[in-house]
Amino acid sequence: MGSRFVASPSIGPPAGVPPSVVVSVVRSAVSASSAAPAEPRSPARFVAVRAPVDDPEKPADPDQSTGSPPQTPAGPPDVSPDVGGPAGPSAPATRARLSLAAECGPLGPYLVSSDVTDLFFNGEQGGFWVDRGDGLLRDDSLALSEKDIRTLAVRLIALGGRHIDEATPCVDVRLQGGVRVHAVLSPISVTGTLLSIRVPQVRRLSLAELGDAGMFDAQHASVLARAVTDRTNLLITGAAGSGKTTLLGALLATAPATERIVAIEDVAELGVDHPHFISLESRQANLEGAGAIGMDRLVREALRMRPDRLVVGECRGAEVRELLAALNTGHDGGAGTLHANSLVDVPARVEALGALAGMTPDAVARQTVSAIGLVLHLERVGGVRRLARLGRFELDGQGRLAIAEVAA
Repeated sequence: MGSRFVASPSIGPPAGVPPSVVVSVVRSAVSASSAAPAEPRSPARFVAVRAPVDDPEKPADPDQSTGSPPQTPAGPPDVSPDVGGPAGPSAPATRARLSLAAECGPLGPYLVSSDVTDLFFNGEQGGFWVDRGDGLLRDDSLALSEKDIRTLAVRLIALGGRHIDEATPCVDVRLQGGVRVHAVLSPISVTGTLLSIRVPQVRRLSLAELGDAGMFDAQHASVLARAVTDRTNLLITGAAGSGKTTLLGALLATAPATERIVAIEDVAELGVDHPHFISLESRQANLEGAGAIGMDRLVREALRMRPDRLVVGECRGAEVRELLAALNTGHDGGAGTLHANSLVDVPARVEALGALAGMTPDAVARQTVSAIGLVLHLERVGGVRRLARLGRFELDGQGRLAIAEVAA
């Protein structure tokens, strides 16, 4: 399957550090985190992060989290942190990923593996699953008990600066390097603790590399390049894991270096190789229910930053109103992503989001047709992500939002 774009050169160590040393550091950190787990305690006590796991002699603070759960004798697969050549990942990005791997116990080798895109724990009975680009496969080399999975979930959430317990059993955080972790505790999850970990590539793929990998053909490549040059407002749609964020990041990287790009995301995961890219991330309320900053407010804040291109990482609610308003007031070259099963389902999804923002169907239709110039719909079939269809919004005979497929 040469067209799978998830494959990339493996993560390399910082300059001057032999690969064998990196492997040794990660594995020793994993062993240290597994050797002497702290005594069991109430999950409500897991508020902060304990001392780094590669310093087992340092005592942990009583109010800090426990160590990582023990590793099974079989252990996770070997890692091969070879430098990916001149186009390989930068030293800071590599150090950040290796540092995170050392903090994550038995998950460390998976986080530095070049082909891993997603990791899942489905409770003790559901097992551990890995996606390396060809779909999910169960990996029995890492078999943890329910207690160990819960401990791991608490630790990962603490690494992201948040807290998870029975009062807040569903938490989503971003760790360094863009690794995204979502955890759900029982009894909300009837099968035990659930962990969903999205592992972005350290080296971001360029638009040309995505084309070479088969995500789109030469005709589509010409359309995409022209859309960026002409500052066409884009909406990238598709199911979860179809490559929306990857394609968006590659497109924005081709924008002129003199343009200021401001992105708004629920959980920051958009990576763009551009000298003037900045990102805002929403914030959930604290334990007292205060301090929440939603996407709709961040869109308004971003408009005060004089963006040349305004990007909403994923439209899921009322922020669609501010985005459409912004793209209708001279902010060309903007973009956003949206979950949709097919191209024909996109108008209904946009109308539903507009309803959440208190917009009438007529208002949604007219603003969307005016604001969005091109829709790019992605699909993932058999582990292969590809640009499947292009579309443009239009009004139907009743003035409702519709979409027409266009040729490349």
